[in-house]
Amino acid sequence: MTTLRSALPVALLCLWGLSACSSAPGAAGAPEPTRASVRLPSAGAPAQRPRTNPPGANRPSPHRPVDYTPSWPDRTARTKAGYLVDTCVPASLRDRVTTLTTSDGVHLSALELGDGPDGVLLDHEQGYNICSFIDIGKQLASRGYRVVIPEYRNHGASEHVADNEHIDRDARAGLAELERLGAERVFLGGASCGGTTAAVAGADGELPLVGLLMMSSPARCGGADAVAAVRKIDAPSLFAVSPGDMNGAVEKQVREVYAASAATQKRLVIDRSGYHGTDMIRRGPRGGALERDVVAFVVAAYDTYDTSR
Repeated sequence: MTTLRSALPVALLCLWGLSACSSAPGAAGAPEPTRASVRLPSAGAPAQRPRTNPPGANRPSPHRPVDYTPSWPDRTARTKAGYLVDTCVPASLRDRVTTLTTSDGVHLSALELGDGPDGVLLDHEQGYNICSFIDIGKQLASRGYRVVIPEYRNHGASEHVADNEHIDRDARAGLAELERLGAERVFLGGASCGGTTAAVAGADGELPLVGLLMMSSPARCGGADAVAAVRKIDAPSLFAVSPGDMNGAVEKQVREVYAASAATQKRLVIDRSGYHGTDMIRRGPRGGALERDVVAFVVAAYDTYDTSR
């Protein structure tokens, strides 16, 4: 569903300090991903929790549409409400598109799904787009979570700017939007640099942090330092990586972040597909099982969260 942008070499954009995002995928029939000694929740669909908030309850006024130069004009459309949106977003979801503005004034196209006090932020890889996490976002929204998926600067329908060093501000804009919409706590998720910046944003965020997901996320991305961030995060954390991704270079960095994590409940998933980030789910031979594990992990993190904290 998500496609790579030929004009944005993933080798440079996904991992900054690394030279490529993934190696060639493993052959069909690759072995099932190995898991840490603490088992993930069952791969079966997690139970839906009852929600008391009716859809749209206490929803604040929407942001006004903004005119700006999108990063990928040939992949950008305009919604009926006037927002710019990546054409990968299905027509049925375009009424949930908005425009966010970062602390340095960059405009981001973003997708807002679901309602309720339990927020989820999903940040895509560099070189990918807003649709990297759209399937997981839809699943979580259907289970009663409020999901925000921003499209990072210089990607898709978000603004084209000269500066690409401060993408942590894009993650912070998504987190601020969740708070504005009424989220009372948040689960942070991201792939590649999206996971790095999600961790950095959550480490000093205002909302209580319920859990963290990092998929193929480097220890450092531009000025964002995931190692320093996860030392401040004790919420349940899930790290996923493929050893075949850039011949082990990505795994080395993910293990560095995993080792630094302050979480007492942390899990490392080793996927043998050779793919990077959400491609482990979308293209890997065990992608369906990994996707179910990710959704189940979010649900379990919320179900075990101590609201008295």
